[in-house]
Amino acid sequence: MPALLAINIGVIILLCVLTLLFGRIYCSAICPLGIFQDIVLWFSNRRKKKKYRFSYAPAINWLRYGMLAIFIIAFIAGIGSVVALLDPYSSYGLIASNLFAPVYQWINNLLAYFAERADSYAFYSVDVWMKSLPTFIVAVVIFITVIILPWLKGRIYCNTICPVGTILGLISRFSFFRPTINAEKCNSCGLCDRICKAQCINPKEHKIDYSRCVTCMDCIDNCSQKAITYQLYSKKKAEAKVEAKATDESKRNMLTVSAALLATSLLKAQEKKVDGGLAYIEDKKIPERQTRLVPAGSQSLRNFSKHCIGCQLCVSVCPNQVLRPSTNLLTLLQPEMSYERGYCRPECNKCSEVCPAGAIKPISIADKSSTQIGHAVWIEKNCIVLTDNVECGNCVRHCPSGAITMLPSNPEDESSLKTPVVNEARCIGCGACENLCLARPFSAIYVEGHNVHKEI
Repeated sequence: MPALLAINIGVIILLCVLTLLFGRIYCSAICPLGIFQDIVLWFSNRRKKKKYRFSYAPAINWLRYGMLAIFIIAFIAGIGSVVALLDPYSSYGLIASNLFAPVYQWINNLLAYFAERADSYAFYSVDVWMKSLPTFIVAVVIFITVIILPWLKGRIYCNTICPVGTILGLISRFSFFRPTINAEKCNSCGLCDRICKAQCINPKEHKIDYSRCVTCMDCIDNCSQKAITYQLYSKKKAEAKVEAKATDESKRNMLTVSAALLATSLLKAQEKKVDGGLAYIEDKKIPERQTRLVPAGSQSLRNFSKHCIGCQLCVSVCPNQVLRPSTNLLTLLQPEMSYERGYCRPECNKCSEVCPAGAIKPISIADKSSTQIGHAVWIEKNCIVLTDNVECGNCVRHCPSGAITMLPSNPEDESSLKTPVVNEARCIGCGACENLCLARPFSAIYVEGHNVHKEI
């Protein structure tokens, strides 16, 4: 799905050719959500002490093609939240960033606690916080679903709900290499039927539903009569046969690497709660922006919404805690920017480097520094210069583009306290002024997003 949205023709062709040649090995050995289901199956078999527990079941075509239709309609209509819920890449991203990553961070903080007492700086504490409650709830629901379904019915999720599995299933009907049952060698023991987690082997008719077969090779590994082989498919049943095995160990390694990449790339900055260890600093609240903020490289809100699949990769690599999943129903799961915990540094372009779907296109540091994603707006009633009658200028000192100047609050009195004035033509919307504003709980200056980004 990310390759399709990014119009990455090479990846799309590669996956299609891979499936056409060897069947749905993508689902079995590459897809992180599929590998996670295999791990659940492994624990389920250990728990039940019953490895051979499945049975052949006809395909539920009305459900699998119905889900595919919903997915296609949502994709064409640009309903990103529905696409993100059904796409396995996004689903695993939600689970990894919302459930796996906090566990990793808590372990890291525990190690940092003991390291600090041993006068070591090998670890340091990071801030663990919930970026979006709706997104967390969705991640929990998906996590529970992909545990319960494999635990009870094997790979039924891949063959009924997952639209990618359905599409690859259509291609795998014509794959060149397939598991094939030799009726002459088969003694009809039914072992292959009971071991098949896709429930696609009909032992009575010696047939395999290749649209649902995920090419896991379990049937080949467990057939005592060697009646099932992985071979070049031919209606004439050519004699040349090639046996292949897919081990659970390689799948677990794939999941470990995938989870580690997402988890280790999360934020490594500790939120400050006190000023000099004395005064408590009140948390900032999110202002009501009329237009949401999306990263430089998105080009426009329309382009971002059309391509984003909510995989959370950009959220996981953002070093300044600027990106978080949206709570808006229309853009649910898609990331947006907010500056309560940090600001978008002009020298950082990590989100554009990891986006797989083209929602955030690659952008250089120089181009980002001249891209206007929004502009700052000064809120007079919140400014401490006027509310507390003190000098400030914090927004001016930290503005990287020099878009803010301080002018006398009373034009007729040059000695009056100075308040900020924003030059919208120079502002790039980085949010340094909003994040570093001393006013609480709402900043006296905040960034309003632009529908279309432009260079300045």
